[in-house]
Amino acid sequence: MSERPHSYRVEVVGLLVSPVHRYDGRPGGGVPPQDGDRVTRAGVRAGHGIVGDRYAGRPAHRDAAVTVLAAESVEALAAELGSGALDPLLTRRNVVLRGAEVEALRGEVFALDCGEGPVVLRGGRPANPCAWLDTVLAPGAHRGMRGRGGVRCAPLSDGVLRLGPAVLTSAAPLDPARAGEAVRPAPRRR
Repeated sequence: MSERPHSYRVEVVGLLVSPVHRYDGRPGGGVPPQDGDRVTRAGVRAGHGIVGDRYAGRPAHRDAAVTVLAAESVEALAAELGSGALDPLLTRRNVVLRGAEVEALRGEVFALDCGEGPVVLRGGRPANPCAWLDTVLAPGAHRGMRGRGGVRCAPLSDGVLRLGPAVLTSAAPLDPARAGEAVRPAPRRR
């Protein structure tokens, strides 16, 4: 039996590779320039990250070099805020998927195959939203993205991700209908 018996047809709707940090310091009055960060194809190296990205090869980010987000999270946020359509790549996540319950991949090994062989990732801690989201997306986005800001992943294999249809395989069962839902931490016991 496969190590990842659950298979889902998903779509990679956004890829971001940024050589520099765009949201630096306190949030400003507008969206910082992001020319060239949006790509159609991204190379991934095991233990390194996305080739050309600011976090690739940095020891502090080895287990969090690739960030993955569900497009449905940003769509649900837009509906809740009544803001109209919002651009999920402004969250600065590297990979934006449609059709995947991304938050359920925390602590799971999974693979994304965009047609050039699987890229294996290990989901880790949440990719928590930053205060810049209130400026670049909409007022209230920082709070609204809590629990659904995506997952930070360690790349376990070399490969290529590209925009378009893909297959996600996982040992954990996923519910694509829950892709936009926030995961809330359990209440603390007193």
